Amino acid sequence: MSDSLGSKTPIKMLHDRVLVEVDREAGERRSSGGIVIPATAAMGARRLAWSKVVAVGPQARAVEVGDKVLFDAEDKSEVEVHGELYVVMRERDVHAVAAERVGDQATGLYL
Repeated sequence: MSDSLGSKTPIKMLHDRVLVEVDREAGERRSSGGIVIPATAAMGARRLAWSKVVAVGPQARAVEVGDKVLFDAEDKSEVEVHGELYVVMRERDVHAVAAERVGDQATGLYL
């Protein structure tokens, strides 16, 4: 499957590749107490990121366009398409999938 990225030039992903949007707000976080934590703040552990899938290759089996996926934000390959920033990864680099259809199945991706 592929997606047209809106009205822009169509992108066809190959093999098991997944293209996700880059969340521009991901760098800055807010604690449960309301404190803003800047992107430059050092973390003790690596932080995973959620992003929306915009295109998938034909061999991707568990990920579909529109899903939210969890991946390691430090281990990513970024690409710019028409001025927008995206991340390209293999499906095996996805740690989890959040989608309505996943809740209906007995199996799926797990953390």
